[in-house]
Amino acid sequence: MKNAKTFHNGASLPLADIPRMDSHDFLQGIIDATDNGWRLSSLFGIPEGNETTLYAILSYKVGGLLGVASTTVGEAFPSITPLCPQAHLFEREIAEECGVLPQDHPWLKPVRFQRPFVKGKDAWGRKDAEGILPGVTDFFRVEGEEVHEVAVGPVHAGVIEPGHFRFQCHGEHVFHLEISLGYQHRGIEAGAAGGPHPKTLFQMETVAGDTTIGHNQAYCMVLEALSGTGVPAKGEALRGIALELERLANHTGDLGAIAGDVAFLPTASYCGRIRGDFLNMTALLCGSRFGRGLVRPGGTGFDCTRQQVDELLSRIAKARADLTGAVEILWESASSMSRFENTGKVSPETARQLGLVGPAARACGLARDVRHDHPFGIYRMSQIPVVTAQAGDVHSRALVRWLEAQKSLDFLDEQLRQLPGGPHRTEVRSLAGERLAVAMTEGWRGEICHAAITDQAGRFVRYKIVDPSFHNWQGLAMALRDEQISDFPLCNKSFNLSYCGYDL
Repeated sequence: MKNAKTFHNGASLPLADIPRMDSHDFLQGIIDATDNGWRLSSLFGIPEGNETTLYAILSYKVGGLLGVASTTVGEAFPSITPLCPQAHLFEREIAEECGVLPQDHPWLKPVRFQRPFVKGKDAWGRKDAEGILPGVTDFFRVEGEEVHEVAVGPVHAGVIEPGHFRFQCHGEHVFHLEISLGYQHRGIEAGAAGGPHPKTLFQMETVAGDTTIGHNQAYCMVLEALSGTGVPAKGEALRGIALELERLANHTGDLGAIAGDVAFLPTASYCGRIRGDFLNMTALLCGSRFGRGLVRPGGTGFDCTRQQVDELLSRIAKARADLTGAVEILWESASSMSRFENTGKVSPETARQLGLVGPAARACGLARDVRHDHPFGIYRMSQIPVVTAQAGDVHSRALVRWLEAQKSLDFLDEQLRQLPGGPHRTEVRSLAGERLAVAMTEGWRGEICHAAITDQAGRFVRYKIVDPSFHNWQGLAMALRDEQISDFPLCNKSFNLSYCGYDL
């Protein structure tokens, strides 16, 4: 981005060093940057009296660069969504939180229901007390003979968060899918204001419960950047081990669930059990199957003994053999492959325009991975190769998970065999004031981006979280376009996005 301040992942910089641009140059800069290979990782506002300061954080894989710039707007600014679709949800969120209207936005409505607003009112003039009733909103509608709507959710079977899916169909053929989330706003970002508070660390572990390590490492990296704290080599290695165990547990579970959606029960059953094996390995490290308490500012909350290393190596070898057998029989199932291939396709160009991340992007041939493009922690010394597929369909999304699982298993074996000695944690000093810190990690769903801005006392003025699902839900909507509605469960599971990571 022209005139933006560039820096690297896990760094902080003084607010005075961030360019304050004219609003036209700021918005045009985002459009030009995304046209030339940059990605919009975060875009958010901070109300200041009658004005709002907008911050844009962009990422560029060449050189591992991040760029930041800011501008000040009044009650409105021109929407860039028609020219930069990556900004679609970010602009709606700014309208909702800060009361600033992105003019000519093609589908301007709130992102979340019953949300308290940072500024006290939204762009539609509604105040906190008035809110927005859940589900009371406009939806796209296709008119025509025999065109009908199919509504799914927001209440679903089983233990699952709420989310609404509205299909416009002609018979089984899907013209359009609109996804409406935001039913359970939890106020995590708003609760971080004035922090860090004692509770903030624990809330970061629950941004998305199946991504405890990914989100909490990003939060700890923010604190370390703002305090100038270095993490010991052993702590960095243990964080990487935990992150890959989290990836393995979820990729394994997804492969089983995708198999289950086409009624291929052998792989579904085996992977359900093997997922538990990976979760239990995380529990061996810290006592929690989801990694609660493991990643802490300055390193890790737990050490790892030689006995634990030997036990993990033994379990990993057995899990590798079991997972290989479970997945290979899936690939050999002609009936399963016929359901996977050419179902729910997303083109590389669509993925690029929407800014998809993680396996969803890599399945479309886009080699995007924070561990490689913006390395952090142990990945600065020991990188994992990026794997991609080309078709952008269910098969590609499943294949990428399997290939990544193999790379993660290799990484775990290597890191455990050469685990450094010494301390696993360093004390974190006080946070510096009037600075911006940005930390990105590669969660199992993709890029996680945390950004913090501090006041003079080193407290959070704004804490912004972007979960990979925020980028990827629109990809699921595009995957259903011109598909059969009966393929929705399979496509949905092949993305397996987070409701709670979106409903912040």
